[in-house]
Amino acid sequence: MTAVSLVARCVHGLEPTVAAEILRLRLGTITHIGHREVHFRASRSPAPRGLALGLRTADDVFLLAAQGPDAGTSRKGAAALAGLADAADLAALERLRHDHGGPGALTGVEVSASFLGRRTFTRYDVEDAVGHALAARLGVGYHSRRGGGAPPPGHSGWRVTLDGERATLLLRIGERPLHRRAYKRRSVPGTLHPPLAAAMVAMAGVEPGDTVVDPCCGAGTPLIEAARQRPTARLLGFDLAWEAVTAARENAAGLPVAVARADAGRLPVPDGVADRVLANPPWGGQVAPGGLLAASAGRWWAEVRRVLVPGGTAVVLLPGVAELPLGIRHGLTPVHLQRVRVAGAEAFLVRWTAPRAG
Repeated sequence: MTAVSLVARCVHGLEPTVAAEILRLRLGTITHIGHREVHFRASRSPAPRGLALGLRTADDVFLLAAQGPDAGTSRKGAAALAGLADAADLAALERLRHDHGGPGALTGVEVSASFLGRRTFTRYDVEDAVGHALAARLGVGYHSRRGGGAPPPGHSGWRVTLDGERATLLLRIGERPLHRRAYKRRSVPGTLHPPLAAAMVAMAGVEPGDTVVDPCCGAGTPLIEAARQRPTARLLGFDLAWEAVTAARENAAGLPVAVARADAGRLPVPDGVADRVLANPPWGGQVAPGGLLAASAGRWWAEVRRVLVPGGTAVVLLPGVAELPLGIRHGLTPVHLQRVRVAGAEAFLVRWTAPRAG
């Protein structure tokens, strides 16, 4: 039985969450956790075909194609990364991608690159060096990302990462990145990144039959991710903006998610109804607070406390730790804090618990 090396890429800060999901799904053994990536070793069988494509907290999942030393900082080093393409066993990769649920033939090439530290070359220099070499070996076309246009349909997705020690070449298993969810038909300002929303669901510990409330649901992403993980949960979303309500309803079509227009400072639900609260509140970044929240952020925390059952859990995305004291003053206890980077900015996932009865 041949061992296969795979790499899950993710939001910075979610690496432990992705590793936990890999272990929970029994996808394999974790071999390395680095910056925005989790390496794991899996058998080609008996894992069901396509199981790795079911990861919810990862941005994407790849086959490890080749590795070598980091190219250094010079433009000459970037050109030398074409050697990664020469080292890759393309026939084996093509077979393994199909075995793990991806397309068959490697038709067309597109490459995305990223690196840590300052360099005298750009990501496009790396992408073109590796992309042209891969395309030449495969006898197919190469789409450069320099122009900003989308690649033609059917192009195989490759990724090159440089972490200061190693240069790594990866082949995407799926036809498109995992974070591009098929349900995301509509978006609104401030909409949540789907793998981050999935991580919030996992952190909240949503159980079958739980009532889950999102007081400011936006396009519905956290509730939809909860429906994917716990389809028997009761899922209720509210938003003050009709645009968000319309988007959430369209995205959640066919799922057990109920969405209504309401002010997050006065939700139309009884006291103590929610086992879990999931929220990415409008703190004034991409979305300004409206309604009752515009007058007092404390009103939001009071409402979360009101709707939670005794001992219930809330998972809230915060832009900083300065908001923690206000939640504490309203009777909630922060029990876990996880730093993440969202769109290049630091943020915090915080799990809170409500007081238990008596």
